[in-house]
Amino acid sequence: MKRKKWITGLGVVALCASLATPTLAANSSNGNLTNDNQVYSIQGFTDHAEMVKRLQQIEKNSQGRVALEVVGQSNRGRAVYKARVGNGKKVVLIESEIHGNEKTGTEALLNLLQYVGSSNSPEAKKIRDEMTLVVLPKMNPDASELNRRGNDMSWAEVVAKFPQLASASKPAWNYYASGVIQERDYTGKPGFDVNRDFNPDLNYVPKAADFPGASNKPGWYITPESQTVREVYKSLKAEFGKVDVFIDLHHQGQYYVEGTDDIVTMSLSADFVPDPRTPRGAKYAQYASNYNFEFSKQLNLAAYNALQSIGQNSPFNNISLYSQNLDLPGTALGSFALNGSGTVLFEVRGQTHTLGQKKKGQLVKAVETGLYGIINGVADGSVTQLNADDYNNIPRTSSTPSL
Repeated sequence: MKRKKWITGLGVVALCASLATPTLAANSSNGNLTNDNQVYSIQGFTDHAEMVKRLQQIEKNSQGRVALEVVGQSNRGRAVYKARVGNGKKVVLIESEIHGNEKTGTEALLNLLQYVGSSNSPEAKKIRDEMTLVVLPKMNPDASELNRRGNDMSWAEVVAKFPQLASASKPAWNYYASGVIQERDYTGKPGFDVNRDFNPDLNYVPKAADFPGASNKPGWYITPESQTVREVYKSLKAEFGKVDVFIDLHHQGQYYVEGTDDIVTMSLSADFVPDPRTPRGAKYAQYASNYNFEFSKQLNLAAYNALQSIGQNSPFNNISLYSQNLDLPGTALGSFALNGSGTVLFEVRGQTHTLGQKKKGQLVKAVETGLYGIINGVADGSVTQLNADDYNNIPRTSSTPSL
């Protein structure tokens, strides 16, 4: 196997989830576990009711450090929770399970909240002093309970809430009305990919003329789940002036670190829309003064370096750069990047229909390691001393191995 290069610097530490799984290999250090004839268990993951109990216990154990709040309801009436810890001026917002079959992020966030909220270690105290950490775990609970990508909502329900959309030529392009997507049949139980329902205009009101839209166009905030995230983001901007960092925790298909036969444990990215200061990004020119791609690169490097620091010949070294040169303003990451946040995408290996809970411990640890790399780097300021150009040295992702 070829080994990857650790990018030097100070501090250690879904977006476009694939609908198809490439040819797999069994000789990588983190191995091929996928079997097309097997039904994968997810019992080891925390469901919505269990998450609520865990959050309440974390709040209780924190002795007032963690503040828990219901900030919205899913389309089927499940509570969406926000947990907040810390009193610093640097604001870090993290969400998980915008796709309900991408579950490791929620486990990592619960562990993170427990530690930062209750530990008296110098590290935890530093985090609490320097930042305000806000998390939205399992922010699409209907999808999570159905163990699928899309939420649980029909186009008719959207029109009932937004009557002006009755004249739209077609439903939203990200509407799953029928057929099988990622081994889940949406026929008779439709839903939306919530991570295409964001808009950089945080005050946007849906218009019929903007439908059905497309992947390279903004979304509409027609789902209650995206509306909840928007309101949390806006409230933090109103309180602090900006949200310094936004991190979105996803899963992807199974891929390889380019130039190796190593199966990717996690991919990272800072790139979701074209730079508004370039000809390609000119349509976003109104956001040019907000956009800070260099800072997003530094945040991603902090996560990458933390994972590389675990040691050679480890699955935690199998980190790659997600697809670049994207134009996805309808994603939370694209929208919030244009609003001035440093942005980071985590894409760990395998949705629940391809891995279930196998490799759960390893993948959750990868997410936690990357998160602590970013959070510690933001808390002590070392992230801003990283060379943003080194982001381009992170190995790329390949759909086939190099043997």
